[in-house]
Amino acid sequence: FLAMHYTSDIATAFSSVAHICRDVNYGWLIRNMHANGASFFFICIYLHIGRGLYYGSYLYKETWNVGVILLLLTMMTAFVGYVLPWGQMSFWGATVITNLLSAIPYIGNSLVQWLWGGFSVDNATLTRFFAFHFLLPFVIAAMTMIHLIFLHETGSTNPAGLNSDTDKISFHPYFSYKDLLGFAILLIALIALALFSPNLLGDPDNFTPANPLVTPPHIKPEWYFLFAYAILRSIPNKLGGVLALLFSILILMLVPILHTSKLR
Repeated sequence: FLAMHYTSDIATAFSSVAHICRDVNYGWLIRNMHANGASFFFICIYLHIGRGLYYGSYLYKETWNVGVILLLLTMMTAFVGYVLPWGQMSFWGATVITNLLSAIPYIGNSLVQWLWGGFSVDNATLTRFFAFHFLLPFVIAAMTMIHLIFLHETGSTNPAGLNSDTDKISFHPYFSYKDLLGFAILLIALIALALFSPNLLGDPDNFTPANPLVTPPHIKPEWYFLFAYAILRSIPNKLGGVLALLFSILILMLVPILHTSKLR
């Protein structure tokens, strides 16, 4: 729905988002739910990862590693989506994060220009980021199906850490109603946020159209990327910071290898 009214052109992208919020019927509600939905999505993901670590779900390596790939794909989707409104933080966030690729020896600068489609974040960059933001959810949906297939092979973990195959109950109604209740609570919370405080989690700088000549005093990502950004900023060396940022996420793939106990 949003894609029908959005234009991926640097001259009109910002005004097209304003048009969605001001002129399109219920566009403001859909846009606010979409923008805040990303935050709710990451809340659920981080809780899911925490649960997986606590219950020892990482011992099912295939399911766990597909989950880590899903996390990376979701982070990519959120990042390219944040660029689309073409506000100050969108433009400068895209410039800073894509420039990190230049830390790669020998091919870094060429890689950045290839990603940009030019010599700076410009029209070509916005167009391809819009395409990525539209297409990546389909890849995520496919990976989610693979994640569930592996989960059905092994079964889910439980707080007791015991093999649950010995005592099974049907999914419906015992779990389906619980899932529906959780989904309803999240949906009500999301609608409440979108109606009463839609800009609570947003950055004020993103309400200013992108200007390549004016750098905001503080360039920072959305809250769900702050852990990675803090790691990046804490290391003075550019390549070292990028590697530490990557390792902070990919370390999840090492967790099954680092587990040496016979108990879950």
